[in-house]
Amino acid sequence: MINEIKTARREASELGMEILPFDDATIAFQDEARFGRINAPRQCWVKGKRPVVYCQVVREYTYAYASCFPFDGMLDSLILPWAFTAAMDVFLAEVAKRHSDKHILMFLDNAGWHTAKKLKIPQNIRLVSLPAYSPELNPTEHVWDELREKYFHNLTFDSIGAVEDRLELALRDLENQNHLIQALTGFDWIVTIL
Repeated sequence: MINEIKTARREASELGMEILPFDDATIAFQDEARFGRINAPRQCWVKGKRPVVYCQVVREYTYAYASCFPFDGMLDSLILPWAFTAAMDVFLAEVAKRHSDKHILMFLDNAGWHTAKKLKIPQNIRLVSLPAYSPELNPTEHVWDELREKYFHNLTFDSIGAVEDRLELALRDLENQNHLIQALTGFDWIVTIL
C-alpha cells in the first residue's frame, strides 16, 4: 500500500498536480435545498384534542447551502435567494474563508452550477462529483431531513422573510451542535475511509 501511495504521488507530481499534505486536509460534503411557503402537513398527535394543521401553497422560495464535515461535525451554511453559479461562488468563498487553514476535499452532486466553467473555486478547495442520481451518498441530505422534521414541521409562514428567519434560526442551531451533525453525516463508509 505504501508503494502504491508513493507511485501515485510521483505520477501526480510528474503531471504537475499539487499534492496536498494530509495533516491539514479535511473532507466535506456540500448540497443545497429549497425552502419555501409550500408546506406538506404531517402526522401529529395532541393528547385529548384533534390537532388542526394549516396548509398553504404559495410559490416563494429561498435556498439553503450547506457543507458538512463528518469527521468533526462542523456545518457551514448560507441562505441565498437563488441556486446558480454566482450563488455557489459566494458559498465556496465563505467556506474557504471559514477554513482558510485547511485544504478541503468537497464532494457534491452534479448540479449544473457545480460543474459550470465560470465557477470560481478557491485555492484551498477541491471539488469532487458524486455519482449521478445518488443523493443517498450525500450525508448533507440528512441535515435537510433534520431541518424539515424539527424546524418546519406543520408550519405556515406569512412571508418569505419569515421562512428565512426560521431557516436562519434552524441552521444556526445546527451549526452549534457538532455532535448531532457528526451523528447525522458520519456514514460508515465515510468514517472508515481514513
